[in-house]
Amino acid sequence: MPFSRNGDFEQLVEQITDVIYSRLNGHGDDQAKMCGCTSECFHRCPERMHRVVDAGAARIGLVLGQTASARDWASLIDHTLLKPDASETEIKRLCEEAAQYRFASVCVNPTWVRASACHLQGSGVPVCTVIGFPLGATLSDVKAYEARRAIMDGAREVDMVINIGALKSGDDCLVEHDIKSVVEVAHEYGVTCKVIIETALLTDDEKVRACQAAKNAGADFVKTSTGFSKGGATVADIALMRRVVGSQLGVKASGGVKSMADARAMVEAGATRIGASVVVKIAQEAAGAKGRSPAALAY
Repeated sequence: MPFSRNGDFEQLVEQITDVIYSRLNGHGDDQAKMCGCTSECFHRCPERMHRVVDAGAARIGLVLGQTASARDWASLIDHTLLKPDASETEIKRLCEEAAQYRFASVCVNPTWVRASACHLQGSGVPVCTVIGFPLGATLSDVKAYEARRAIMDGAREVDMVINIGALKSGDDCLVEHDIKSVVEVAHEYGVTCKVIIETALLTDDEKVRACQAAKNAGADFVKTSTGFSKGGATVADIALMRRVVGSQLGVKASGGVKSMADARAMVEAGATRIGASVVVKIAQEAAGAKGRSPAALAY
């Protein structure tokens, strides 16, 4: 759904929000609670409206849902395998699936970055890896080195875990410095940096402070979870994170996204990237091919 920001932008925004509003039908009030609006003012609410358009045309198609293709959905998903006992065979299969479905990236532990980059060479699918994972308790200079080494091995995206203990202790300066140490390395090489704040361990106030630190440090995304803690992404957390970072950062929902319905809810709340280990299932659901083998899907 391409459009020109120099053309009839305002008219397009109005049309899009009207369509979304009409599709909400009877549950508009529940959706409106995310920004405090009533259903009557939804189509005029700047916050809700900008949430729809802030990530561009691909995001708009996904929010509308029915008009988005399976490839549109796949382009928002990081195909993830971070379990400690992952084998080389499993990593290779992960990469083959990512290339077939054209996922946004594969997300693997640093030890598998080089192999994944080799498997994906020429596919157009980048390698994402994790830094200071999963506790975030590594020293900042070590995180920076880990990021640099992963980039040298072929990573084009890095998802770093914040210093959760520092945040809990009220040391926001240290949290911001910790994030910036990785962001600066990533941006030196033109690599995307996502910041995992581990929402399940934080109060709402701490989530806000973590997102502000990521924004101040120049990160590209904020991300909910490692998948190794006591909880994953929730719609409420995605909505909160989107409100804090506005349109300047992406928001990644990770952990607990098990179906197309889960993914759709996250995108509607403000997510621009989904991290999951069951993405083939989600892609099949998006294609209307649930129960069919991956080879049966035609893109």
